[in-house]
Amino acid sequence: MRVVIHGLTKEFMTGQGKIRALAGVNLEVREREFFGVIGPTGCGKTTLLHIIAGLEKPTKGTVEFVGEKRTEAMVSMVFQDAALMPWRTVERNVPLGPEFRKQPVPVYKRVTQFFLEMVRLLDFSGAHPAELSGGMKQKVAIARALANDPEVILMDEPFANLDAQTRLLLREELLRIWEKERKTVILVTHNIEEAVMLCDRIAVMSAAPGVVKSVISVDVRRPRSFKSMSDPDFIRCLEKIWDLLRFEVDKAMKENHPSRVENPEGQQRRKPYFDWWD
Repeated sequence: MRVVIHGLTKEFMTGQGKIRALAGVNLEVREREFFGVIGPTGCGKTTLLHIIAGLEKPTKGTVEFVGEKRTEAMVSMVFQDAALMPWRTVERNVPLGPEFRKQPVPVYKRVTQFFLEMVRLLDFSGAHPAELSGGMKQKVAIARALANDPEVILMDEPFANLDAQTRLLLREELLRIWEKERKTVILVTHNIEEAVMLCDRIAVMSAAPGVVKSVISVDVRRPRSFKSMSDPDFIRCLEKIWDLLRFEVDKAMKENHPSRVENPEGQQRRKPYFDWWD
């Protein structure tokens, strides 16, 4: 399923005035593509993902899903925090989507077993989240997203809270799973290396208010792994993205806020930094 975004603008009203997080984002994510979104802190990446997921409404613009029409489970989301239910075991966390849609118990039990086996956690099906490592929790969250059988999976910095070694392992696991399932995936990340390792194309966003500065094709052979990071094409792509990002990151740091805004009296004033629409 393709995701077509046209003229997407998002504004928030605060005590400091009107804050513009996104300012006319245009994107098209292809069917079965692994698509990345990267940009400086505060550029509206997470807000963009929330609007695609239907968790936020845009001020202007549209998000259109183009492809097979379904009434259920079109989009699943994997958050930075695995957001598992601590009182449920792993095997009871995974089938939340099928369970909420009141599918027969034997059906969602088979689905759960299939995806726990895919993420290599079948032996931990009876464990509670408190008994799992951070990486294992995120694998459960990925299994839960897949069990919902979505056309599009949204991932908001899913490995950001993990140590460097675990991130590397989970990137390879995610690539292995994506190669099997071939879902349309949209990944938000701050990590350029992660984006290049995982994605087919990457949208580079400006400092806030966020717009798409450029979309870069990742011309690195698949299948990819840790060894791909030494590929000259991988390094060239890293450098190209950083050349685009450097100015935007510097701008965001110098201003220490996403944008200048208008107060009700029409006077410009600086607003404090807010992290929640990143």
